[in-house]
Amino acid sequence: MKKILIVLAAVVAWAGIAWAEETKDQESQEPLVLDEVVVTSGRVSEEKKEVSAHVTILDEKTIRQSSADTLDEILAEQATGHIHRYPGSLTSVGMRGFRTETHGNDLLGHILILLDGRRIGTGNAARIPARNIERIEIVRGPAAVQYGSAAMGGVINVITKQGKGKPSLILEGMAGSDSFWEGAVSLSGEAKGFDGAVSVSARSRDDYETGEGDHYANTGLDRQEAASVNLGYTLAPGHRIGLVHTRSEVDHAGGPSYLSQNDLDDYSDSINYSTDLSYEGAALEDMLLWKARYFTGRDRTTWVDPMESNPDFFDDGIDSQQDTAFQGAQAQVSLNHEVFLVTAGFDWAEYEIENTWLPRKTSYENPSAFLLAKVRLLDRRLILNGGLRYDDYEVEVVDPQGRTEKEDQVTPRLGAAFTVVEGLKLRVNYGEAFVMPGADQLAADYVAFGRRQVGNPDLQPETSWTLDGGVDFVRGAWKASLTYFMTEYEDMIQATTTAGGDSTWENLGEASVEGLEAELSYDVGAWFDWTWEVRPEVQVAYLTTYEDESTGEDLLYVSDLHVAAALTVADPGNFWARIQASYWGPQQVEDYECGLFPAPVVEKGGFTVVNLSAEKTLIRTQKAGELSARIEVKNLLDHTYDHAKGYPMAGARYYAGLTWRF
Repeated sequence: MKKILIVLAAVVAWAGIAWAEETKDQESQEPLVLDEVVVTSGRVSEEKKEVSAHVTILDEKTIRQSSADTLDEILAEQATGHIHRYPGSLTSVGMRGFRTETHGNDLLGHILILLDGRRIGTGNAARIPARNIERIEIVRGPAAVQYGSAAMGGVINVITKQGKGKPSLILEGMAGSDSFWEGAVSLSGEAKGFDGAVSVSARSRDDYETGEGDHYANTGLDRQEAASVNLGYTLAPGHRIGLVHTRSEVDHAGGPSYLSQNDLDDYSDSINYSTDLSYEGAALEDMLLWKARYFTGRDRTTWVDPMESNPDFFDDGIDSQQDTAFQGAQAQVSLNHEVFLVTAGFDWAEYEIENTWLPRKTSYENPSAFLLAKVRLLDRRLILNGGLRYDDYEVEVVDPQGRTEKEDQVTPRLGAAFTVVEGLKLRVNYGEAFVMPGADQLAADYVAFGRRQVGNPDLQPETSWTLDGGVDFVRGAWKASLTYFMTEYEDMIQATTTAGGDSTWENLGEASVEGLEAELSYDVGAWFDWTWEVRPEVQVAYLTTYEDESTGEDLLYVSDLHVAAALTVADPGNFWARIQASYWGPQQVEDYECGLFPAPVVEKGGFTVVNLSAEKTLIRTQKAGELSARIEVKNLLDHTYDHAKGYPMAGARYYAGLTWRF
């Protein structure tokens, strides 16, 4: 079956190239998407045609035309995988059967979210606003060689805007259903070696109704404020000092519990912020490149139940809180020759975590070293790449015993990309990945709910290996790709019970995941020589296997099929409209809503969500700038659906706003 799929991919691509050779000269002269620059896969800028991994790039135009307010909503419109979303401001995102950790701890997740190539201390995609994002690079498959622990299923790298061109100002306002309002101010530009891009936004929304007309209290949020600052100074050509600060703060996000038991007063407050200082340099006509960075930040969430809070036990009535302080450094140097590219570097990350359900502080320290290499052969048509990384990982439980556990891990990667003819690339990639055990899993020793929790110092990191192969095809207005992958996931850490009846953790589980990923888009307007863009597109992620080998059952919280389809119609500079539909297939989930323990496994049905967005330029003058009107409809078909069982999402919602660009 696997061989047949690969052969079919090649046949389809060759048929496409043969047909495309006969299309119009105008199409063949359009820029090729394979010439796009990618920075996530190799930690340096490289052309997409030289990358052996499956990479999806969401550019600024795609992000602007989305109806999304936050990163999780952007990803929900892409066929990446499962979205586990709750009312309020909490979302984990998935790829290839893996996902970020449900409550945001990026150390325990299996998908890694980055900001400008470094960690941000959370896997909660709802905390990252869509403002001031220049592009998003999604690397499917393992990226542990580049970024270390937790990059098992893939990496989502959010790249912030840098100031370019003459200074500009953007004012935005929007309002609509559920008493929603949003305002934003953005400044951007460069002058005399300085560049800057600054964005500040705030929004609020009230409780919502589902598509069936059921009103659920405590499902809104009082306020979410966000800020992004990217400042730089170019000392000389190729030498830039940069400062990036991002901040997202959510005040009083509803925590309604299972909506069948609608809790009216629980809420959460959260904040995530980080700052990094970087220096990038180049010499010898860009043959020698280097980069150094230091970053620091915090991620904190507080959950409150006013009716049950006990101020004598929890300070200020706080029921539970997790507070993560993190810092890190990156340093790398690259030698970029016509024939080869070699990058060597060092990463360091340190986390300190305090929460109310563990009676002691824990700290994580992770120094690592890596080497990435690429060779360009046959006039750059054949690219061979590889990498190796060593991670040292120390976990300390800060208590009178001062217990410390250490682990280390060596991770390899190999890949190849071959350009058959211009616009047609074949690729294959092999990579390994790992997730280090958490502090409680290694060194816990406390009593919770009358039961002793004991860490297991003999735990090994969870590991995986993935092999994937695919084809990318771009010519004129056509863009297509097809990827087949297989992953073996081993040493899964699972909760168990000791002979003495204590709770602990062991490396018990194994899983197999296999599947197909496909993308196709075409600008119909180019075929008819229209000035308008009319672009249908579709993405599919289909898992043929997602099996827990210890039980023989399908993996929980994984859908076998995710389809994202969209149609964009645009008159450049005057009007655009986009309708987008996403389908998630059924999945097996644990039914905690029923109140039984252990929770029975049930099937949660599939669903489709359709969103619409459009923008029209109203006024354009040289002195006063440009005024445009925007409308959005989320859940256009007014369906009742839930990403997480027991938490049905809002029905159809309508928004309108104005944007002034000067």
